Amino acid sequence: MSPRSVSVNEELRRRSKERLLQAAVELVAERGYDATTLGDIADRAGSARGLVSYYFPGKRHLVQSAVHRLMHRTLEEALEREPHAEGGPERMARAIDAILGLAREQPVLMRHHMAGLLQAEGFVPCPEQRRLAELLRDTVVRQGSRDVDRDYPMLRALLMGAVFAALVPGVPMPVPVLRAELFRRYGLDWGLGVPPEAQAPGGTRETDLSRFFATDLPRQEGRPARPDRRE
Repeated sequence: MSPRSVSVNEELRRRSKERLLQAAVELVAERGYDATTLGDIADRAGSARGLVSYYFPGKRHLVQSAVHRLMHRTLEEALEREPHAEGGPERMARAIDAILGLAREQPVLMRHHMAGLLQAEGFVPCPEQRRLAELLRDTVVRQGSRDVDRDYPMLRALLMGAVFAALVPGVPMPVPVLRAELFRRYGLDWGLGVPPEAQAPGGTRETDLSRFFATDLPRQEGRPARPDRRE
């Protein structure tokens, strides 16, 4: 048997990492952060446990990366869905609705994510977070910001504050109220984006989040597709 090429090995490693990210969001959403171990995540992903430490320094880093992946892919999907929106107000409305939608539809996952940001080790920078930041910065630019370095952090803070307010145990604020406040701040018409009374295209209530975690190995020209194998 000939050895695998460098590109195939890289693709297999990418798929392993994707499966770990997907397993992390699934398990934390089901069980909570404290009840989810790295071993659980590796088992759900069908990966060797040593791979978790190879890709991620620890559980906090893995879970934050996984949630930021879900957030940035959810936001990207909302911004790019048809009919395509180039205008700033519509894109800002979609961005707000996408993030508030995760608070409403993935409350356990997002509550543990917010709690993790308040821990001593706090915010963990990662490639997934940078992609999320790029999308939000672009949204601010298209909204017509004259000072993106000021307005992007403000949007991020307002969205985080709204998610936190929606998830406070015992005294959560209704998402429509939070949405109305954000829409007023940014001068958005209520009918933009996906109003609470409308059905969100694609939604995030579904338990299958696999579309946010691409694990298919691209077919090589002249070779048939093969079933996924666990490393």
